[in-house]
Amino acid sequence: MAADKLETSRDYEDFLRALKERIRTAQVRAALAVNREMVMLYWQIGCDILSRQQQQGWGAKVIDRLSKDLKTAFPEMKGFSRTNLLYMRAFAAAYPDEQIVQEVLGQITWYHNITLLDKLKLETERLWYAHTTVQQGWSRNVLVHQIESDLYHRQGKATTNFDRTLPQPQSDLANQLLKDPYSFDFLCMSEGVKERNLERSLIEHIRKFLLELGIGFAFLGSQYPIEVSGKEYRLDLLFYHVKLHCYVVIELKAVEFEPEFSGKMNFYVAAVDSLLRSPQDEPTIGIILCKSKDKTVVEFALQGMQTPIGVSTYQLPKHLQDSLPTIEQLEAELETITDTASESSNSELNETDLA
Repeated sequence: MAADKLETSRDYEDFLRALKERIRTAQVRAALAVNREMVMLYWQIGCDILSRQQQQGWGAKVIDRLSKDLKTAFPEMKGFSRTNLLYMRAFAAAYPDEQIVQEVLGQITWYHNITLLDKLKLETERLWYAHTTVQQGWSRNVLVHQIESDLYHRQGKATTNFDRTLPQPQSDLANQLLKDPYSFDFLCMSEGVKERNLERSLIEHIRKFLLELGIGFAFLGSQYPIEVSGKEYRLDLLFYHVKLHCYVVIELKAVEFEPEFSGKMNFYVAAVDSLLRSPQDEPTIGIILCKSKDKTVVEFALQGMQTPIGVSTYQLPKHLQDSLPTIEQLEAELETITDTASESSNSELNETDLA
C-alpha cells in the first residue's frame, strides 16, 4: 500500500510539473499575442494619422485633440498621450511595410520600439537590434546598453581563422558571436592595468562580462588548471558555449598582439581538446583579448594554425582614460613643480643675502 501511495505521489508531482509548464507556456504565448496586437494597433493609428495629415492637410494640433478625445473614450487605457501618439506617427513613418511590423517589431515591446526610434536612424540597424532582442531576450535597459556600446558595428569583427578550421555552419556562428572591440566600460580601471588585475575585475563583474560576451557563454573558471606531461598550466578564463557546443578558452593580454600569443593559445586549445572535450563536443575555440592589434600581423600569425583561434581587442572605460593625465602632462607638471621649488629656494637665498 505504501509503495502504491508513493507511486501515486510521484505521478501527481510529474502531472503537476507538466501542468505548470503548460500554463507558463500559455501565459507567455498570450502575453506575446497581446503585445503583438498592441504594437499593430499603434502602427495602424500612426498610419491613419499620417494619411489624414498628408491627404487632408490636418495640422499638428489634431494630435492634441485626438489625445484628449481618446482618453475620454477609453479612460481605462493608457497610451493615448500626445507624446505616444507622436511616437505612433513616427513608428508608421519609419516602417511603411506592415509585414516587418508583424513579423519582427511585433515580437518586442512598444518601449523597445520607442528606444529603437529614439536612438537609431537607419532601418537596417533598428531591425538588427530588434531581431537580436528577440533572440537573446534583452530587456529595454540591456537594449539601450547594447546600442550605446555600438554592438551592431562590433559584432563579427574579430580576426579569426574559423572559416578554415571549423566546419559549416559552426564557423559562421562562431564568427558572428565574436566582437571587436569588447567593451569593458563596467570596470573601474584605466589604461596600464596588469593582466591579472583585469582578470580579477572581470570575475568580480562576471554577470556584466557574460552580457558583453553574449548569450550562450557558461563560465567554468578562472586560472583553470590543466596538466600536460606532469606539468600544470593555467588558462586565464574557461567557458563552455551552449549553442556552439564547445569549450572556449580566453586569454587576456594587456599589450598589443604579438605572434607568439597564437602559439601559446594553440597549445591551450589542443590540451583542452585532449583532456576535456568529449565526443559530443565540437572543436574547442580560443579567443585572445588584447589591448590592441595589427590585423595583418594577426592574419600571418593565424595562417598556419590548425586550431580555431580568434583575436579581438577590448576597451576600458573612456571617462577614466580621459580623466587620467598623460605621460606628457605628468612631465610638464613635474617641471612646473621643480621650477616653482627652485624659484622659492632662490627667493629664500636672496632674502638671506639682504638680511
